Amino acid sequence: MLEDACVEIEQLTKRDRQERRQKYARRNRMRYIDRLLNELEMLNLADQTRTPREIALAVDELVEDADLAEIKGERSLETVPEAMDVLYDIQDSLMFNQIEDE
Repeated sequence: MLEDACVEIEQLTKRDRQERRQKYARRNRMRYIDRLLNELEMLNLADQTRTPREIALAVDELVEDADLAEIKGERSLETVPEAMDVLYDIQDSLMFNQIEDE
């Protein structure tokens, strides 16, 4: 009986750790998206239309890491508004998935 309780506690602890890791990973990804959006917004306010290569690569990595190729679709990341749109869509997807998980 005591062994069963110990096994159950271990399983619950593992599940709790995993849920916490997922939650923090999602939060960190959201923070990163916010930083990228802030940079793009500054470029937009400065009337720059082309997305810098580093930011376009960062957005591409986010799309690949999150396996969200369908979100990007055929959109290019060449212009600041297009890159912002893709980031907002990724952010919406992450928030929607968070609501489903809870």
